[in-house]
This record gives sequence, C-alpha cells and structure tokens, in this order.
Amino acid sequence: MPALTTHLYVIRHAVAEDNAPDGGGDQDRRLTKKGRRKFERLVRRLQAAGMEVDLIATSPLVRTRQTAEILADACAGRPPVVVVDALAPGSDWHALVAWTIRQDAGRVAWVGHAPCVGRLVALTIGDGSAAIRMQKGAVAAIRLDDGPGQPGELEWLATTDLADDD
Repeated sequence: MPALTTHLYVIRHAVAEDNAPDGGGDQDRRLTKKGRRKFERLVRRLQAAGMEVDLIATSPLVRTRQTAEILADACAGRPPVVVVDALAPGSDWHALVAWTIRQDAGRVAWVGHAPCVGRLVALTIGDGSAAIRMQKGAVAAIRLDDGPGQPGELEWLATTDLADDD
C-alpha cells in the first residue's frame, strides 16, 4: 500500500526570462541567472532547516522543470522529477491529488505557476476561497496528517527573500 503523503511542498517556479529565446513561446521561457541563484540559496537554507523531499512533480514548462531540477540537485538522494501535466497553467487540483495518492512517497513537491500555486495551497489546506500570494521561487509547506485530498495545515511559506541575507 502506498505511503500516505505527510508533507506537501507547493512551489512557484523561480524568476524566469520575460521572453523565450529565439522567438519561442511562453512554454520555452527559462530561469534567469539571478532567479536560479536565489532559488538555489533558498533551497539550501530550507534543507538546513530540515526540508526533505522524496518526489518532485513539475509542470511541463521549461521554467518549472528547471526549478524542479534545482530542488532535486539539492536534496539528499536526488529525488526523481516527474512531469505532471496537471501542473501546467490552469492546474487541476483533483488530478494532482489523485496522482500524489498513487505515489509511494511521504514528502512530495509540486512545482507550478501563479496564480495556480496559490489556489493549490488554498485547496490543500481546505479553504479554496483563501487568497494566497506566492512570489516567484516561493515554497509552501503543508502537513497532511490524513493524506492528500484531506485538509492540511500550512506549516510555513518561504520566499527567496530569505536567501538575500547570506
């Protein structure tokens, strides 16, 4: 039987370019060097504070995949990164919950886009009407004592501003 997810980390992608290179579309926008650096520092700080991740789900867009790879590279055991279409812009919370339930992981990260990630946090804590603003590179930690799909508790919300005072 799959493990009940006890921690969910909802992450907004780090700062990305305004335009995709070579005339590509929005889906091709990459992280900026500064966005990458700030998110790497935030992840190191969160890891030092005890954040652990077993599995990372990401939107298929380039900037979210790059953000997920930064997280994976910093985690012990380098957790797998899986592209999950339900995290694309317009995220599908029900599909994400169903996907997460099928995984054998106790600590899962979802990497997506605004404003969807704020809505995903609100739905996961049981208040779909809550307005939760997620800055670029922000990480929300939610404790799920009864597993995915049941209301959880927002434990903390960290932004890349924490990485500025290194």
